[in-house]
Amino acid sequence: MFKKLLVANRGEIAIRIFRAASELNIKTVAVYTFEDRYSLHRYKADEAYQIGRNDDPLKPYLDIEEILAVAKREKADAIHPGYGFLSENARFARRCAEENIVFVGPDAPIMEQLGDKIAAKQVARRAGVPMIEDSQGDVRAFSDARREANRIGYPVMIKAAAGGGGRGMRVVYNDAELEKSLPEARNEARTAFGNDTVFLEKFIESPKHIEIQVLGDHHGNIIHLYERDCSIQRRFQKVVEVAPAFSLRPSTRRQLQEYAIRLCRAVGYNNAGTVEFLVDKQENIYFIEVNPRIQVEHTVTEEVTGIDIVKCQLLIAQGHALTGPVINLSSQEQISVNGVAIQCRVTTEDPANNFKPDYGTLIAYRNAGGPGIRLDEGSSYPGVSISPFFDSLLVKITASGRSLEETCDRLIRTLTEFRIRGVKTNISFLENVLRHPAFRSGRATVNFIDNHLELFSLTPRQDRGTKALQYIADVIVNGNSDVAAVNPTVQFRTPVVLEAPPHPAPKGTKNLLEEWGREKFVRWLKETHTIHYTDTTFRDAHQSLLATRLRTIDMLQVAAVVAKNHPEIFSLEMWGGATFDVALRFLHECPWRRLQMLRERIPNILFQMLIRGSNAVGYTAYPDNLVETFIETSWKNGIDIFRIFDSLNWIEGMRVSINAVRERTNALAEACICYTGDFLDKTRNQKFNLQYYLDLARQLEDTGAHLLGIKDMAGLLKPMQARILITELKKVVDIPIHLHTHDTSSIQSATYLNAIEAGVDVIDVSLAAMSGLTAQPNFNSIVAMMKGHPRELPMDLEKLNALSDYWEDVREYYYPFESQLKAGTAEVFEHEIPGGQYSNLRPQARSLGLEDKFRQIKKNYVVVNKLFGDIVKVTPSSKVVGDMALFMTANGYDEKDIYEKGDTLAFPDSVIGLFRGDLGQTPGGFPQKLQQLILKNEKPFTDRPNAHMKPLDLDAEWKQFKEKYGAQYAYTDLLSWLFYPRVFDAYHQFKSSFGEVWYIPTPVFLYGLKPNEEALIHLEPGKSILVKFLYMTEVDENGYKQIFFKLNGQTRSVSVRDKSFTVTKAVHKKVSSEKEIGAPLQGKLSRLLVKSGDVVQKNTPLFVIEAMKMESTIVAPGPATVKQIVLKEGVLVEQDDVVVEFE
Repeated sequence: MFKKLLVANRGEIAIRIFRAASELNIKTVAVYTFEDRYSLHRYKADEAYQIGRNDDPLKPYLDIEEILAVAKREKADAIHPGYGFLSENARFARRCAEENIVFVGPDAPIMEQLGDKIAAKQVARRAGVPMIEDSQGDVRAFSDARREANRIGYPVMIKAAAGGGGRGMRVVYNDAELEKSLPEARNEARTAFGNDTVFLEKFIESPKHIEIQVLGDHHGNIIHLYERDCSIQRRFQKVVEVAPAFSLRPSTRRQLQEYAIRLCRAVGYNNAGTVEFLVDKQENIYFIEVNPRIQVEHTVTEEVTGIDIVKCQLLIAQGHALTGPVINLSSQEQISVNGVAIQCRVTTEDPANNFKPDYGTLIAYRNAGGPGIRLDEGSSYPGVSISPFFDSLLVKITASGRSLEETCDRLIRTLTEFRIRGVKTNISFLENVLRHPAFRSGRATVNFIDNHLELFSLTPRQDRGTKALQYIADVIVNGNSDVAAVNPTVQFRTPVVLEAPPHPAPKGTKNLLEEWGREKFVRWLKETHTIHYTDTTFRDAHQSLLATRLRTIDMLQVAAVVAKNHPEIFSLEMWGGATFDVALRFLHECPWRRLQMLRERIPNILFQMLIRGSNAVGYTAYPDNLVETFIETSWKNGIDIFRIFDSLNWIEGMRVSINAVRERTNALAEACICYTGDFLDKTRNQKFNLQYYLDLARQLEDTGAHLLGIKDMAGLLKPMQARILITELKKVVDIPIHLHTHDTSSIQSATYLNAIEAGVDVIDVSLAAMSGLTAQPNFNSIVAMMKGHPRELPMDLEKLNALSDYWEDVREYYYPFESQLKAGTAEVFEHEIPGGQYSNLRPQARSLGLEDKFRQIKKNYVVVNKLFGDIVKVTPSSKVVGDMALFMTANGYDEKDIYEKGDTLAFPDSVIGLFRGDLGQTPGGFPQKLQQLILKNEKPFTDRPNAHMKPLDLDAEWKQFKEKYGAQYAYTDLLSWLFYPRVFDAYHQFKSSFGEVWYIPTPVFLYGLKPNEEALIHLEPGKSILVKFLYMTEVDENGYKQIFFKLNGQTRSVSVRDKSFTVTKAVHKKVSSEKEIGAPLQGKLSRLLVKSGDVVQKNTPLFVIEAMKMESTIVAPGPATVKQIVLKEGVLVEQDDVVVEFE
C-alpha cells in the first residue's frame, strides 16, 4: 500500500492523478517550477515543492535527479510520471527502482523495448504485427537520414524515438526539407523527452489513427479496453478523440485488439499503455508505436467502459492483479463498451492564425456541465496567467451519450456554454469539427483538418461583457479622447424614459407612401391644407447644437414613443449629413445599424436623409455607381426621402442622385435650393437674387424631383423674404415645397409663420429642448403658435412637451460639445456661417490653439467668402470657407497678403479642391486671379469631377473588403469603407478591441465610472450586464493599471495602459525592415546558432525559440551576412522582437 505518491508532472494530468490517489487514501506530493508557482496542481496536492532555479521554467520537470531527491526527502513510496516529460523515459524508471521508489508505469526493461519507437518496431516485427517501412540504423546525421529516406521513398515522417504528443515529429517531402527539419526535430525531442534520437518511417496518406488501450499486471494478465479513434489531428497532435471507433468494420476492430494484446504479451507488459496503429482506406493495419503511459485521451475510454484507468495504474503498481478482488477485472469478456464518448481539448490557440499559441491573462473563465459531461482542468480560473512555456491546454471536455449524434450535440452545447475571456481559444473550431458531416459519419482521417478549410470559417465570439469592461476601463484611465475636458461638478439628472403605448404604431406617412405610390402621395401633400412638420431632433438639431454627437442609444429610448404618440409627423430627419463620419469616427457606431434599429421601432413615419448630390455622405467626388448603389441600399434599409443638395447649387451635381432615387427606389427625391444672402438687400451682390432662385426651382422640377427643398443652412431667410420667396415659387413650380432653416438669429419662427401663410407645405422643426440657436425653430412652440390657425395640424402638445423633457435631461450628457452660443445673434446675417458648422468651428479653433481668436475667425469667414466670389456655403463648401478662415487667422494673413503672397503659400487641400472644381461649379465661376494663385499650374475641371472616374467593380471591392476585414461585416459596411476608408479602418480597429459600444449608457461612454458606481448595460432584449467599478491600482513599470470591476456580481480585472505614463523600462526592438529577423512568437530564446560576421545561406538555422514545450528553429530567408546579434540566449521574447540583424 502506497503511503505517499509524488507526481512528476503538472497541470490537469497531475490533478487527475491526485484525485485517483485520494480515492485510494494515498497522500500526494506535487512539484512545480517557479514559472508554475500559481498552477492549481500545486494546491491540489497534500504537499508541494519547487524544483529548479527561478529562471528555468521548463527543464526541471525533466531533471530526474532533482525529482528523485524530492521524493526521497519527502519519503514518497512511488512516482507517477503522467504523460509527456519523463513518462516514457526508461532511465527514469530504472533510477526509481534503484532508489526503491515504485515507478507507476511499466518496468524499465519493458519501456526500453516499447517506449523507444525503434525498439518497439523490432518487437512488433517478432510478434508478427504489420508495420510501416522505417529507417534501419542511426539517422542522426543528415547523410544517413538522406540515404534512408531515399530508400524508403518520400514522403517520410521524422519521429522522436523517446516520446509522442507530436513532439519531434515532421513530415518531409524532399531532401531539402529533410535537411532543415532533422535538427529541428532532434532539438525538440531533446527538450521534450531528454533524448534526441529520431527515426524515419514511410508516411501513409489519409489513414485513420486508431489506438488500443491496454492494461497489464505483474501476474501475466493483459486485457484491452477497446479502441479510440484519434484521427482528428493537427501538427500530429490529437484534437478530438472518439471511443469506440465505430466506423471500422467489426473484424478490423477485433484484429486491432488482437495485435495489441499479442504485442504486449511479447514483452510481458505490466501497466497501462496504448498501442497505436494506422488504418488505411482498405482497412489495412500498420503498427506505429506503443505509448507506455497514460494518454491525454484516456477519459473517453473510462467513460465508455466505466473503468478508472489511473486508479488501475496505481493498484497495479502496488502489485494487485487485474483479476483480483480490488481491481476486479476477471476476464476480457467482463469488459464492454456502452455508448459513445468524445473528448475535445480546449487550448489557448488561434485556429485562424495557424493555431498560433496565445498568451495573456484569463479575464474570465466560466465552464459548463450537465448530463454526460466531464471536465479535466488544469489552471483555469480568472486571473491566471497563460505561460508561453507550457502546453496550451486549458481543459479537456469529455462528453458521453448513447449515440455519436447525441454526444456531439451534448459537446457542442457544452462548448457554447463556456466563457473564456482574455486569450484566444479553439472553441469555435472545435464546434465546427463536431458539426461537420464527415466527422459525424466517422469518415474523418488524419488529413481531415487539412482537407476541410471550411473548419476555419469561425464565428467570432461576441465577448460583449469583457469588451465593454475594456472600453470602460480605458475611459476611466485615459478619458474619452473626444471629450476635451470633464467638469467634475456636473451632476446628471436621470432622464425619464416615456412609456410607449401598448398598441401598434398608428398609420403614418410611410404607410401612405407605400399604399399610394409616389405620384398620389405628392399630390396629397400638395393638396392638403394643413402644414406638415419634419422633426430634425434625430439629426440636424444635434448636428447643429452638439457637433453630431448624439448617440443611437439615446434615440432608441424614445423611438417607439415618437412612432405611437406622434404619427402625424410628416418625416423624421435622422440620417445623412455628418452622421456617417461622426458615427464611425467619434461614436464608434455603425450608421447603418442606427438606421435599421430606428426603422424597426418607427415603422410608420417617413425617414429622411440629407445627401450631397455628387458625393452622397462623403466629402469628395466618387464614381457615380457608388453613389447610386448607396442610394438604393439606403432605401432598402429604411430611407424614404432623399434631401438632395449641391453645396454650390450646381444642378449637374444633383442629377445622378435624383435619377437614382427615381429609377432605383420607390422613395421621394427632394431636390434642394441652398439659400444664401438676402435677395431684397440692394447693397449686397445681386448674384443670388429672387430670379436666380425661381429659375433654379424650375430647373430642379424639370430634373424629376418630387419635392422642392429650400435649405437655409445659416438661417438667413428673413420673415418678409420668406413670404415673397414662397409666394413666387408657388407660381412657378407644381411640386410641394419643404422649408429648412436654422434659428441662429432667433427670428426664424416668424420666418416660418410667413412661409406657412404663403403656402409652404412642410417645415423643419426640432423638439423644444433641442431647438433654437444653431438648430431649428422650436417644434413645441410652433405647434402652440399654430393653434387656431387655419393651417393648424392638430398635435398632442402635452406629449410633445414630455418628449422634450426627456431630451432636456439627455442633452446635459453632451455638455462638452455645446457650441457655446448662448443666445441668438444678428451676426449670422453678416458672417453667414451655417448652424451645423458653427458648433464645429469653435472646437476646430480650440484644437488649433485659436479659440481666443474666434471673433477674428468669424470676421475672416466673411473676408474669405468675398475672396471666393460670394459662394453658397453649405457642407462641404462651407467647410472650405472655414478652413481658409482658420488658415488666415493662424498665419495672420489678410486679403492683401493672399494676393501678394499667394504664389508661395501652401493653401489648405480643401481650398485647392474647391478651386479645382472637386465640389462642382459656382454661378459665374471663381475669381480667376485667385484660382490661378491657388492652383498654380494645375488645370481646373469645367465639368463634373465624377465624370472622370471609372465605375467601381463593386463585386471585386466586396471580395477585397471581406478578405481585409472578415466575414462579420455586411455589404452596407463595404459602402461605409468606400466612402471613408481610413475612418472605417480605425472604426474596425476600435471594434476589434472594444466591440460594439452603442449600448453603453452615454454618461459611461463619455466619462467612465466613479469608484463604487454601477451601470446597467442592456446588450439586447432580455440580455443585460451589471457593471460596478471597484478600484484602480497604481501604474506599474510597464505603464499599465489594473481596473477592478464587478460584472454581474463576479470580480473581473482589466489591464489598461496609462497613456500619460512614460515607460522607462527597456523594451526589445521590434522588426521594422527585411534586414531584421525577429521571434515569430512569444517564448524563450533558448539558443543562438550564428554569430556576428557569419555568412548564411537560405534555410541556415539562426536561432531557436522555446515555447509550449516545443522548439521552433528560425532560419535565414535568403543569403546574408550577420551584422549583429541583438539579444542574448535565455531572454524572454515577444512576437517580432529583433534577434538577428543582417548587413
